[in-house]
Amino acid sequence: MYGRFYYPPTGLLSNVECNWSVTLKHIEIKMISIQRSFNRNMESKKWFIRLTLLCIFIVLPSCISTETITLNQAIKDGDVLVSSRKIFALGFFSPGNSGKRYVGVWYNQVPNKTIVWVANRDNPVNDTSGFLAIQGNGGLVIYGNERNIPLWSANVSLSSPNSSIVKLLDTGNLVLLENGDSQRVVWQGFDYPTDTMLPTMKLGVDRRSGLNRSLTSWKSQSDPGKGNCSYWVDPGGLQMILYKDGAPRWRSEIGSWTGQRWGVVTTFVYNEDEVTVVTIPTTNQSTFSRTVLDESGILGRFMWDDRLHQWTDYWSAPIERCDFYGQCGPNGNCDPYTVDTTLITIGCSCLPGYEPKSPEDWYMRDGSGGCVNETGISMCRSGEGFVKVKNVKLPDSSLASVDMSLSLKECEKKCLENCSCTAYSSANESSREVGCVTWYGDLMDTSTNPDVGQDLYVRVDAAVLAEYAKKSNALSKKGKLAISLASSAVLALLLLVSLLYWFMRRKRNAKQTQEKYIFRASMEDSTGDLNDENKMNSDVPFFDLRTIAASTDNFSIANKLGNGGFGSVYKGILCNGTEIAVKRLSKHSGQGVKEFKNEVVLIAKLQHRNLVRILGYCVQDEEKMLIYEYVPNRSLDFFIFDETKRALLDWTKRFGIICGIARGILYLHQDSRLRIIHRDLKASNILLDGSMNPKIADFGMARIFSGDQSEASTSRVVGTYGYMSPEYAMEGLFSVKSDVYSFGVLLLEIITGKRNAGYYHEKYPDSNLVGHVWALWKEGKALEIVDSCLDEAFPVNGVLRCIQIALLCVQEFATDRPTMPTVVFMLGNDAALASARRPAFLVKRIYSDGELSVNDVTCTMVEAR
Repeated sequence: MYGRFYYPPTGLLSNVECNWSVTLKHIEIKMISIQRSFNRNMESKKWFIRLTLLCIFIVLPSCISTETITLNQAIKDGDVLVSSRKIFALGFFSPGNSGKRYVGVWYNQVPNKTIVWVANRDNPVNDTSGFLAIQGNGGLVIYGNERNIPLWSANVSLSSPNSSIVKLLDTGNLVLLENGDSQRVVWQGFDYPTDTMLPTMKLGVDRRSGLNRSLTSWKSQSDPGKGNCSYWVDPGGLQMILYKDGAPRWRSEIGSWTGQRWGVVTTFVYNEDEVTVVTIPTTNQSTFSRTVLDESGILGRFMWDDRLHQWTDYWSAPIERCDFYGQCGPNGNCDPYTVDTTLITIGCSCLPGYEPKSPEDWYMRDGSGGCVNETGISMCRSGEGFVKVKNVKLPDSSLASVDMSLSLKECEKKCLENCSCTAYSSANESSREVGCVTWYGDLMDTSTNPDVGQDLYVRVDAAVLAEYAKKSNALSKKGKLAISLASSAVLALLLLVSLLYWFMRRKRNAKQTQEKYIFRASMEDSTGDLNDENKMNSDVPFFDLRTIAASTDNFSIANKLGNGGFGSVYKGILCNGTEIAVKRLSKHSGQGVKEFKNEVVLIAKLQHRNLVRILGYCVQDEEKMLIYEYVPNRSLDFFIFDETKRALLDWTKRFGIICGIARGILYLHQDSRLRIIHRDLKASNILLDGSMNPKIADFGMARIFSGDQSEASTSRVVGTYGYMSPEYAMEGLFSVKSDVYSFGVLLLEIITGKRNAGYYHEKYPDSNLVGHVWALWKEGKALEIVDSCLDEAFPVNGVLRCIQIALLCVQEFATDRPTMPTVVFMLGNDAALASARRPAFLVKRIYSDGELSVNDVTCTMVEAR
């Protein structure tokens, strides 16, 4: 907290702003010192008043002006420089548990100190003796105990040092001005970023001064020194590359800076003076945003949420498999949504005209070796041309040639004339006919991006060009006539056969068509909670039964992935190579029709990386099926409840799964177009992709809430014992807090590797897993329940924090449980946590035959996949 002091009108002191806590500490120390020097028999009250006034006049003059410092002033440890609108502050700080002192800039109005810039990041002050000041030549320096040698310096010399001032702007930029009147900036902190990019800050190369501005991560959360991750603008290739340990880790595509990214507008400047990227601030000046490169090599965009009083993770990279640099090697294309139909390499395919360098490696699902030109072909003035590859992140352009004056047509001509040119594209995303980029040699780090990708034109030989263009040879008049007559004869024969076939199939086809549209209508009728615009429509693809049967080898046992309460799940491969998972409703089950309809309508409206993606549905004859994206690592329970497989999940992977599930639930509760209550969150409904990222599945029992609705009730309680909140199981009441309870149980299961339902311990025979953890927590022995497979290779404080968060989520009363935004904040921050109260369902209930009767409410046990 900062206090503003107004001094008596003596003319000796002025209006200043100080660090309140440090000032009071100084007063306290001086008071004690002076009091001890006087005789205790003096008139205590009179002398106390005099001493207090003396201390105020001694201590407070050390405080500094709120906006600037001059040659005769300094910022000592404990002083704070604040921008004019109180947005940013500058002073000394100690990160994490470190005792080192650094000069940095942080948000003045954000509760938790968020550092955005550090001056002496590699040369800290070892104690509180440091100060920041303008030295004699006008430069800016930081000194510690050793006054002769500066720990850090803004190495500039000014012609008029006496008139120079240092000012902290409302953008967060610390500037050194040579003359207060002319306001000429001779040095600025924005030219030397640390790990954070703020609006109006430039990244890139100033060709006039040679300055290259880039982001560099901290070494750790308690050490702001230069880490092993950096983020640079590549001036030659018009791209930005994230490096970790000196190797490329992630790369932004060409042209992405000319439009809108990360939810903000950015400007890309490319001319003879500079190659830079700058973020344009939002019109709402109270909205804070920042882009941060952390020590793990993740670049994230964060927005301050005033409602939640926390930073929201708006965007981050690299996250998905194809985000990482060079996943499919030279001349390969990484696509997370397709599969190479001939070589079964997940996500990798060769660009047109190329073939795998090592087919054996590709058969082993390793595409990192990339692709090479097909042998024996010529692409130099031999009838070659270009094949368009749509919607991709363009290849690494470090060695590419850029000409902003050429049109796309002129770019094609330029590339065709140079036999070494392997591909070309537009250099401008927002105006794709302007600007030319040409590649020479291998095409590295290409990936499919259906949302914001650009078109890449790849050079191919005449044969491949003909194959793609589907050209036909010119025919002579006689040949055309012969073909025409033969075609007529064949057409007449086919017409007769088709008529016969049509009559035979007419009745059956009419029946199937009627079933299809009756089912669609019934789905709309069964989803009364939806508005007309949200009802099921043609946006959900319909699959033919024969297509699904062929993809699963007629639902063979070899392709069966597992069973659920509604039927079985099968793996399939469509004719285009896409891997799918088919959820087949059991023909003999009286359950599940309503849930099936609900899932088709609902999940098609949801798009999030932590939710499973639906590809379509099939309703034909007696079959009802849902078609999902295939998730290779099956479900979470397959790992954490298996003695061998859960050893594959170290704490980093488990915590990543926990955070992913939390983000998915947060999306359902708050960020999606519809407010969704899942009602059946459990380990078997959490699927894991190839990178062990969690995806929430099974929305058959989910319910949609309107914007102002907080809870609802039902007489048909569906879910899984052990995951249901008490108010839902006993009274049929459900809300977002019901899902929070289920998440808390999931969190404990991930930490312990044990199921909540059916859990038994000799010392606590009447408690389930939640009850056991609660008992150990009260005894201060919570770490005893942590999965032994972790072998103590985990952060103790982090695990204890997760256990406490889980206990907060499973509290007996819904009003005591946190919301999912709060849970996500608690998982991502070190803020203090509330004390947990007694959890629900500590004592086991006796149940049988899959049903549990509680207060005359029947709880149907549904085990769906």
